Amino acid sequence: MTNNDRKVHSQLLDLSLHSDQLERILTPALAIYPDMVHSNITITLDLLDCNAEQWQPHVKTAKLQSTMRLLCDRGVKRFKCATTLEMLNACEAGAEEVLMAYPCIGTRASRVREIALANPQVRICATVENIAQVDQWQGSPIALYIDINPGMNRTGIEQGSTAEIVALASHICQHGLEFAGLHYYDGQNRQADLELRKAECSIGYEQLLRIIQAFADADLPVRTLITSGTPALPCALSFPGFHRKSFAHRVSPGTIVYNDLSSLSQLPDGWDYRFAAIVIASVISHPAPGLITCDAGHKAVSSDAGFPNCVVLGHPELEPQHPSEEHLPIRVAPGAPVPPIGEFLYLVPRHVCTTINNFDWALLVRGGKIIEVAAVSARGRESPLLPAL
Repeated sequence: MTNNDRKVHSQLLDLSLHSDQLERILTPALAIYPDMVHSNITITLDLLDCNAEQWQPHVKTAKLQSTMRLLCDRGVKRFKCATTLEMLNACEAGAEEVLMAYPCIGTRASRVREIALANPQVRICATVENIAQVDQWQGSPIALYIDINPGMNRTGIEQGSTAEIVALASHICQHGLEFAGLHYYDGQNRQADLELRKAECSIGYEQLLRIIQAFADADLPVRTLITSGTPALPCALSFPGFHRKSFAHRVSPGTIVYNDLSSLSQLPDGWDYRFAAIVIASVISHPAPGLITCDAGHKAVSSDAGFPNCVVLGHPELEPQHPSEEHLPIRVAPGAPVPPIGEFLYLVPRHVCTTINNFDWALLVRGGKIIEVAAVSARGRESPLLPAL
């Protein structure tokens, strides 16, 4: 068993529910541990020298308005989002700034305008990558970040196109809109070797500094640079160019609020992050020798990050197999005891963000007891049809 495996399985006692609590649960169930969330927030703030303004987490992970409030209570009041429902929840949780980091066109842009007008206490921002996207915000209070493509090839202006990036910022300013800064999500850098990951990220970060210098030469100062989700966080924090700066640099990891198998494998061992969200499942069948099935298929524990899609906390002898919609077969190691039908299992997902989105409700757990049943208020999306104007 590796050190990471030991770290995973050692948390079973901290996350186990009392037996009288388990008897009331309809599985599969999402369980979130506010004390663990607080701990993960504290670790992140410590890494940022207690500068909460340097962290702009993506709430695609948090999903619960109650978790967003925990962040706001700790001074983290700037967020990123990808849906208008996430934006609404962040505004209602007490955010001071919310960046729609997903391209806005047509009706989506109209909806973001509505949210901004209904929440004047919140600075609403959007990303843009061309003149048409800029011009659609005319007459609105939306602040604009230019989205730069770091090589992930999802959105943004290619990072080598410095002149185009500067020209777009000039167009924003000339048309009376607010140029807020640059957005750069380098999520493609997930190399298992952290030093290799840092080296790869540094190439992009050096290019960002050249872009910022080009802005300075054009008398268009960059006020804010937003980079780095969870895999690139250690890379951004160790990059010296972000320590000697004339701009505000923010990082935007969201997964670390809850953590999952992928995030813990990507972060340094010395960073004592913990799991704060798991799925509780029940053994429902013994379909064959050495095989059990529980009731948490990929409609409960997401499979988008590969297989196995989870581990069974405290049970390294149990190996999850390929799930179907509602079933998760689990192989039992030879000679190991077979969990009886009805036994509860605690599943740690490989990808927590998409797993959270599978549930309408979450059990908030402290000290082995359920303290609240909270709505996963930002899962899914708003109604697809806006009211007629």
